Amino acid sequence: MCIAMPGKIVAVEGNKAKVDFKGTLVDVHVGLIDAKMGDYALVHAGCAIEVMEKEKALELMEIFEGLEE
Repeated sequence: MCIAMPGKIVAVEGNKAKVDFKGTLVDVHVGLIDAKMGDYALVHAGCAIEVMEKEKALELMEIFEGLEE
């Protein structure tokens, strides 16, 4: 099973962005969304599929952290 993870967009260049996942920077395709630096995005299989509200993204990140423990 695959899940989508929220991350913070720290740089955008064309259809690619650097997304921060708890300190790990990952190159992500952002052609499906209107991505801006500072946005939070839901990412699945290397593609950003949704821009998220910051509060919702942080809540989801907290849930995933709890599951890791």
